[in-house]
Amino acid sequence: MRVVYFGSGEFGLPTFRRLAEAHEIVLVVTQPDRPAGRRRTLTPTSIGKLAASLGIPTLKPPYPNEPDIIRQVHAVKPEAFVVIAYGHKLGRELLGEHFAMNLHASLLPKYRGAAPINWAVINGEKQTGLTIITLAQKMDAGAILSSRVTAIDAMETAGELHDRLAEMGPDLVLETLSRHARGMLQPIRQDESSATRAPKLTKTDGTVRFDQPSHAVRCRVHGLTPWPGCTVQLAEQPLKLLRVDVVGEDREEYPTGMPGEILADRSVACEEGAIRLLSVQPPGGKAMSFDAYCNGHAVKAGARLRELRPSPRE
Repeated sequence: MRVVYFGSGEFGLPTFRRLAEAHEIVLVVTQPDRPAGRRRTLTPTSIGKLAASLGIPTLKPPYPNEPDIIRQVHAVKPEAFVVIAYGHKLGRELLGEHFAMNLHASLLPKYRGAAPINWAVINGEKQTGLTIITLAQKMDAGAILSSRVTAIDAMETAGELHDRLAEMGPDLVLETLSRHARGMLQPIRQDESSATRAPKLTKTDGTVRFDQPSHAVRCRVHGLTPWPGCTVQLAEQPLKLLRVDVVGEDREEYPTGMPGEILADRSVACEEGAIRLLSVQPPGGKAMSFDAYCNGHAVKAGARLRELRPSPRE
């Protein structure tokens, strides 16, 4: 099948590779090269790099719905559009009568938006998955073509879940294309009353409050890892929390303290229960255990971790 692939992010890399093996990707449309690194060198997207290595023609328009881009896309006579983490909405003129499908990292209609994986973890969901939908003018509101469900482990970070869902993508995309070719797809409209949002996260979201239950603290820390990261203040110094665990949600059976207080066993009190910091990272340093951090910085019981307050410039 002649496929035009629209995508930019790493989430689509496993699917892109498998598509290139199973079908003919006649064109890739990705976002423009952007400055990266200390020297701000213009760097292609992850998809752009892979397309170049495979010798696949690539367009990098700031906006895909310009007349010239539409002409170039239609000129390759595609049989299907596959859209994964592209970052732009495709207009009606560009879509035309082509079969188009979008791979989204949630069980739609839940978590429409830019950060579905993060918010599923932050909100303590027990399961998530992938959904393939048709393209619609309203964000992530197309008809459902297929889906896959997977459980979320309590100790799984958003980054780990991202990678696991990405590896689930190829089979679902290839199966959906095969069913389309055989005329077997039966689109199902989304239930708008069940729709929820997953807005884009920013650096100022990257912190946590301890005046909430321990399981909620764990979910937020893991949902913000690795980006934007979850940073708190300890003795007026920033400390990034990488992985935590719940160590006592029943306040009657566990020593209590003020929210954020470091207890005698180096666990951290929450509004309900406490958490244990398994891995932390000081500014400019490497990941380490919290015990190692405390030993190196003379942190004593009674010190408190606090929500990181954004600077006035942020």
